[in-house]
Amino acid sequence: MADKPTVLVGRKLPEAVEARLKRDYDAILNPDDKLYTSEELIELSGKADAILPCHSEHFTAEVIEKLSDRVKVIANFSVGYDHVDTEAAKKKGIIVTNTPDVLSDATAEIAILLMLGAARRASEGDRLVRSKQWKDWSPAFMVGTQTTGKRFGVIGMGRVGQVAAKRARGFDMEIHYYNRKRLSPELEQGATFHADVDSLLESADVLSIHCPATSETKGLLNAEKIAKLPDGAIVVNTSRGAVVDDDALIEALKSGKLAAAGLDVFNGEPADIHPGYRELDNVFLLPHIGSATKDTRDAMGFRALDNLDAIFAGKEPGDRVA
Repeated sequence: MADKPTVLVGRKLPEAVEARLKRDYDAILNPDDKLYTSEELIELSGKADAILPCHSEHFTAEVIEKLSDRVKVIANFSVGYDHVDTEAAKKKGIIVTNTPDVLSDATAEIAILLMLGAARRASEGDRLVRSKQWKDWSPAFMVGTQTTGKRFGVIGMGRVGQVAAKRARGFDMEIHYYNRKRLSPELEQGATFHADVDSLLESADVLSIHCPATSETKGLLNAEKIAKLPDGAIVVNTSRGAVVDDDALIEALKSGKLAAAGLDVFNGEPADIHPGYRELDNVFLLPHIGSATKDTRDAMGFRALDNLDAIFAGKEPGDRVA
């Protein structure tokens, strides 16, 4: 068809997703996986009816204002959409969608990996073996924290939070959670609901953060909140770096208030994360790979395309956020 809508793709996507894109749309692909600047996005938008970005491209109010009037959709390849000024998009008449549900299992797996890696000092152990500094064994060697039977606290009991809690139950952990609304008994699965964050923190040997980054949650885990956690608690974050006050978390890790942390997301990622994290042995660090499985990345792309298909067919997309 000569009149296929044109889709500007922000990053290199999985092969199967790009194949479907090329079949159904005129696709402006990014085979070199270049991170476009705002100026480049604005310039390229003149050729596009829709943009399919990842969380690595930032659509501020200023950028959106300068996008071509031809652009009708920003179909995100991500569940989070804090990189898009949704109010500015609404004002300009641009529909914004995301890709929920499909990455819940993969991200929950990373949350459990971070919990175990932080608790059992995995990054320290890996460095010892690789550097040939592992010399012997003793009862005091590499002693970490056992998570079995401990209290697993969740901030944000949405899709990912629920799956992470389900996985934690496999370690006989007691589930506690804070959410804006209490879940139904069927979804709660015996977990203890806390109506405020402070109450949850007092009951969390492991705190796993799964809430979105919003103006209300920015810097949520600050020094005051950390002080309410039990001594020796572990913090896990697979949501967004903005939810954490880096200076406060680093100070708590240095002082011993917290035993360890497992982090997959950061303020200023990737280049400008707080340098203090790199200096600490009791932090297990991953490079924002919560959804990084082939199955999940394919599913995310197909979900984004489902939203585009609906919009260009004159229907309401299933995952509209603006």
